Amino acid sequence: MMLQVLADGLIVGSAIALGAIGLTLTFSILRFANFGHGELLSWGAYIAFTAGGAFAAVQAAPWAPFSFGWPLAAGLLLAMAGTALLALGIDWLLFRRLRAQGAITLVIASFGAALAARNLLFFFYGGVPQYYTQELQIAIALLPRTVYGGLRFTPDQLLVLALTLASVVALHLFLGRSTLGRAMRATSLNPQLARVSGIDPERVMRATWILGGVLAAIAGVFVGLTVQLRPTMGMDLLLPLFAAVILGGIGSVWGAVLGGLIIGLAESFSVTLVGAEYRAAASFVVLIAILWLRPTGLFAEKG
Repeated sequence: MMLQVLADGLIVGSAIALGAIGLTLTFSILRFANFGHGELLSWGAYIAFTAGGAFAAVQAAPWAPFSFGWPLAAGLLLAMAGTALLALGIDWLLFRRLRAQGAITLVIASFGAALAARNLLFFFYGGVPQYYTQELQIAIALLPRTVYGGLRFTPDQLLVLALTLASVVALHLFLGRSTLGRAMRATSLNPQLARVSGIDPERVMRATWILGGVLAAIAGVFVGLTVQLRPTMGMDLLLPLFAAVILGGIGSVWGAVLGGLIIGLAESFSVTLVGAEYRAAASFVVLIAILWLRPTGLFAEKG
């Protein structure tokens, strides 16, 4: 039983971790808390849903043993591109014009952007939950029930874990070995020194929005694939995303990953121990407990 709860927490935490990476990059490079980031997850999930539905007009069988086929895979690619463009568009229309007025103005503007984006989803898709596929999956027993209650995963869940790990490793290599990635890290640590060193801040900001949008789209599709799609999914995930960022340490990619996994595990165990109604509160109990011991988070970047 405990192993299964642990596995469920890793599934939830993997999506939170991917979303938290984009949020921590925005937080550390653009210097404001973007409360509209959760809606990027929602829009990414629904863009993939729309694109996958259009591609499904061409008869395509699911890729065994998964519940989906190439239409959803193509939809994910389009969602990554579309969400990145959406993030850039919001920055161009809204945030770019307000940067000189300070972080507080940007935070308030992000609330408005989130509200508008969420209501547009309700307008286009309604409030009824949607699913990428109606295919039923049988969970695979990785451990027998005699071993701590057993351990079961569906093929889709195993794929989500594998793709999350691959995405995080790819981002780590990009930030550590590419010129643009190093410029982003430098800007995060010391914006003034980075500017004096010849780094183009506008280019870094665009890259930040693109990366945040791409990761948000992947996270949103993963949530839709393993749970369901609903217009409020971004709002529901926003507080866990912020908890993961603060817990891991603002500016730290691996901190956001670890924070997301911890929050996912806390929520999963809380459902078993105290009930689903306290799921959100459990993550903040863990957050407060860890920040009591380490106020800067687990892996805060040193400025």
